[in-house]
Amino acid sequence: MNRIAQRPRLFTYRVLFIVAITLTTTTLAAGPAEQEEGPLNILFLYADDQRADTIGAWGNELITTPNLDRLSAEGISFHSNYNFGSNSGAVCIPSRAMVHTGRSFLRSPNDMAEVATLPQVLGEAGYHTFITGKWHNGEESLLRSYQHGTSIMLGGMSDHIQVPLRDISQNGELSMTRVGVGHSSELFTDAAVHFIESYNGNFPFYAYVAFTAPHDPRQPPPGYADPYYERLPPLPQNFLSQHPFDNGTMVLRDEELAAWPRSKDEIRTQLAEYYGLITHLDEQVGRILTALIASPHADRTLVVYAADHGLALGSHGLLGKQNLYEHSVRSPMILTGPGIPKGISTHAFTYLLDLVPTLAELTGVRMPHELDGHSLRPLWQDTTASLRDTVFLAYAGPGKAKMRAIRDERFKLIIYPQINHRQLFDLSDDPHETRDLAANPQQRPNIDRMTSVLRRSQRDYGDTQALEVSEPASKGINLSGRRRTPDRWQPQWIVQKYFRP
Repeated sequence: MNRIAQRPRLFTYRVLFIVAITLTTTTLAAGPAEQEEGPLNILFLYADDQRADTIGAWGNELITTPNLDRLSAEGISFHSNYNFGSNSGAVCIPSRAMVHTGRSFLRSPNDMAEVATLPQVLGEAGYHTFITGKWHNGEESLLRSYQHGTSIMLGGMSDHIQVPLRDISQNGELSMTRVGVGHSSELFTDAAVHFIESYNGNFPFYAYVAFTAPHDPRQPPPGYADPYYERLPPLPQNFLSQHPFDNGTMVLRDEELAAWPRSKDEIRTQLAEYYGLITHLDEQVGRILTALIASPHADRTLVVYAADHGLALGSHGLLGKQNLYEHSVRSPMILTGPGIPKGISTHAFTYLLDLVPTLAELTGVRMPHELDGHSLRPLWQDTTASLRDTVFLAYAGPGKAKMRAIRDERFKLIIYPQINHRQLFDLSDDPHETRDLAANPQQRPNIDRMTSVLRRSQRDYGDTQALEVSEPASKGINLSGRRRTPDRWQPQWIVQKYFRP
């Protein structure tokens, strides 16, 4: 059934839905704000490539993020939040599919074909669904999920000041492409602010604002990197000039944004630009929150802030996110709004895909398929609670990269089947994964135990990847002096600065 044909039946659900959702939201016991009648709106702010350690309120004293700090003070912060993994070098693609379906990439295609999305289900139940920003999961799932959209970028990335944009017209079709005037974060914020200020519908809304920052090109607007240039951020504690072995994904586009061996000065300068992008993004988040507070929707709106995954940026000699180290698989996640206690945090293990069952529960809708995520609600009802004892992580990107990992409260095991290599880290005293214990004979029981847990997780999630091969590839690699070619999205000043001979 096409999108236009579906529209009339949406209205048959609206009256019954609003009665049902009002009853649901007025009986939640988490706080007085939820005693107010009326369905919950959802405002979902989603960043791209943001490490979990880039929020001031989360412990980074060198970055300026007053609005993310404010969200943290007004809701619950999930400090041990993970992206489940990826089947693509463009890790954002499965990540964004998973936050729409609540299923891991092992059980849902990246284009979400024949898999219901949360905004689709909400739309069928009476919500008005809106999108602005990045969409990298195909046109069919976009138009099935969202009734309204402006300033949408179909694709993975662009020059931040030459963004190709499209809109969803009133007849449910995509407009011709135009090039936005201004920085991507401002363009998407303008669209979100306009939607919030102008929306006067009788139905609740689901508004998804998908930023492309702080993804490269690392080009904040003029002035935003200056404070960080003046006081360059320190190197990551796990900085290396090169990764010590070939993990199977060493020379793709992300990794070519700086020369090998990694220069300490160059990494610190790129960190300054990355921090500048985040501070500028934070300012745009503030604009959206200001518009929400001034609107009649503020008291009934849940606000989600999250990012699709982290980034290396010098950690372990890497730049990208195509690995299973903590810096790349962890990402921020904050939830605020009616019934959410203020200023609390949890270190319980969570996945981004937990957002679907959480938001479905809070809005009173039911997803039509089995979910891999769990509702987060128990974690703000009891901050000592947990949803899972371990985190299973999977990466199966281009080429020969087939990584798998498992972590518990203390240990983390990463397996590289293509080279029959293992790493074991004791995160209790080595949170930055700098001391590999896998060669220590005394750790053999821990390796065996964690391998067993990993295999069990593979069975649970339907993962058939072998953990070793009969003819492993070589681990050795030295990329010093390797020639690099800038991609077409890098502005000329970045090409001159970082791709000089």
